[in-house]
Amino acid sequence: MNKLIEVQDLGLKDYKETWEYQEQLFKAIVDLKIRNRREELSLETPNYLLLVEHPHVYTMGKSGDLEHLLLNEAQLKEKNAKYYKINRGGDITYHGPGQLVGYPILDLDNFFTDIHKYLRFLEEVIILTLKEYGLKPDRSPGETGVWLDVGTPFARKICAMGVRASRWVTMHGFALNVNADLGYFDNIIPCGIRGKAVTSLNVELGVREVNREEVEQKLLQHFTSVFEAQLKMA
Repeated sequence: MNKLIEVQDLGLKDYKETWEYQEQLFKAIVDLKIRNRREELSLETPNYLLLVEHPHVYTMGKSGDLEHLLLNEAQLKEKNAKYYKINRGGDITYHGPGQLVGYPILDLDNFFTDIHKYLRFLEEVIILTLKEYGLKPDRSPGETGVWLDVGTPFARKICAMGVRASRWVTMHGFALNVNADLGYFDNIIPCGIRGKAVTSLNVELGVREVNREEVEQKLLQHFTSVFEAQLKMA
C-alpha cells in the first residue's frame, strides 16, 4: 500500500480549471486500477492532496436544490462570482479568497476502504488544526463538516466538506474558512441547512487576518498523523 501523498499548492486558481485538473488525476488513478485488475498487475497507485484558493464561486452538489442559490445570473455577475453544478455529494457551498481548500485525490485501497471513516478522518484533521488556535470544534450529528458550539443556538460552520468516490478513489474535499468574506454566504442557504450560521477562523480569533501558511502547515502535520501517511511537497 502506497501511503505517500504528493502535496501540490496551486495558489489562487479558477475553480473550473482546478476541477478539470482533479478529474485528470482521478481518471489516471482509476484507469491504473482497472489495468491492474485486467492484466493482473500490481502497479503502485499515486495519491495527491491539492491545496488551493479560488476566486468567488458557488458550487452545487448532486443532491443540491437550485433554490438554495439566492442570486440570479445578473447578481452573480455583479458580485464577480461564478456558479457550477458539480459531481460531488452535498448541496451548495461557496469558495473564495481567504479559504484554505483541500482536494485529496487518494486511492483508499492504500489506506482503508470506508467512505464514512474517510469523511470522519478529514473532519479530524480540521478539528485538530483548529484546536491549536484554542477553539473547541466539533462534529454536528448528521451534518458533514466541522462546527463550533454544536447543540446551541449559536452553532456555526467553519469548514464545509463534500466528496466523490469511485473504485475507492476520492476527489473534491474540504473548504476551511480562514480569512473568508462571510458576506458571500448570505447569498446561499449553505449546504441546504437553514438557520445555521457560518464563521471564519479570523472572526473567531478576533483578528483581521490569520497567517494562512501557518494554518496550512498545521493542517498538513495533522493530515500526516491522522492518515498515517507520508507527505511529499511537489
